[in-house]
Amino acid sequence: YISLDKMVNVPKERKTYCKGKKCNKHTLHKVTQYKAGKASNFAQGKRRYDNKQAGFGGQTKPVFHKKAKTTKKITLRLECKECKAKKQLCIKRTKHFELGEKKKVEKY
Repeated sequence: YISLDKMVNVPKERKTYCKGKKCNKHTLHKVTQYKAGKASNFAQGKRRYDNKQAGFGGQTKPVFHKKAKTTKKITLRLECKECKAKKQLCIKRTKHFELGEKKKVEKY
């Protein structure tokens, strides 16, 4: 069991391996949080789904209701500062995630 209520704080840049053609070594990377793009209306799955839904007969494919997870896995997007090559890095599940915030000092 992993505690998920900890705040995850990731620095805005990190030094990590870049396998771009120019670099091929450890370089400084800019870190951002990955966000999925807007779904296309013309992707094959969407076209097939819309075609199947058309006409009479109600909902044709199952609609998912049994949601169990309360968190999502965080994906970081790393961009090399030298050659602009991008890669993604998946980290653990967490409820609270922030990029490059100052650490909060607790006074006792």
